[in-house]
Amino acid sequence: MKNKLILSSVALALLSATAMPAVAKHHETDDPAHASKALKDAVAHERRGEDGQRDKFRNPVETLTFFDVKATDTVVEYVPGGGWYSKILAPYVAQDGKFIGLTFAPDALPFGDDAKKRIRGFPEKFPNDVAGWTDMPATKFSAYTADNVPEEVNGTADIVIIPRMMHNLMRWNVADSEIKAMRKMLKDGGHVGIIQHRAKDGTPFSYADGNKGYLRTDTVVNFMEAHGFELVKKSEVNANPKDTADYEKGVWTLPPRFAEGDTDKAKYAAIGESDRMTLLFKKLP
Repeated sequence: MKNKLILSSVALALLSATAMPAVAKHHETDDPAHASKALKDAVAHERRGEDGQRDKFRNPVETLTFFDVKATDTVVEYVPGGGWYSKILAPYVAQDGKFIGLTFAPDALPFGDDAKKRIRGFPEKFPNDVAGWTDMPATKFSAYTADNVPEEVNGTADIVIIPRMMHNLMRWNVADSEIKAMRKMLKDGGHVGIIQHRAKDGTPFSYADGNKGYLRTDTVVNFMEAHGFELVKKSEVNANPKDTADYEKGVWTLPPRFAEGDTDKAKYAAIGESDRMTLLFKKLP
């Protein structure tokens, strides 16, 4: 029953040891002092409303600066959900770049037929959602399911951003096909930026297989390397050392979900949102 509730919640959100490069907590490429004014303005804009309250956990200026997302880029956001990143990315690249929403190919997902049908409607619905969030014409934005990307779109993206979604790809056994679709969308040398709830190194795979929301860093790196990507760099900008990453109800124990309800709510609120890896990969030839 617990797993069904988690699946239902995610569906609703959708619808409305390898050597690593050095870690940089405040490297010049993730320091907000080096962020462009246009990016800072997009993050500070009033259109974001209450979304800004989560910036202290999600660090959008630092994260997107680390990913080196430029206003001239063609940016793909994977599974935009409620549009937290879309409200930043869409206006940031709208004038000189392009913003594309991408979601799951629904057929293989563990959802009912009605949910899959609604996901099929994402390409039509999402540009209108973005228009509503940004007051920009829906025609400026595009959206696709991973199994229905037009051939002319493939090879055009500068970066695909995957915020807190790799665990679902793993636990629903669709990671292989979804990453292949993203790789096709990228230009040669294009990038994938991954933000993901992080299990501690050495955590048993039985806990860190995605079903608790957490993955080990080596799991993600090895998977991406096996699919034709190279780890360029990683950042601790979204780290949270207070997260023990060992909860019975997984990452959803922490805010904003509070899966335990009022039980120890103050303790979990004091921990904050999850500890997250922030990784940048490059598409290899």
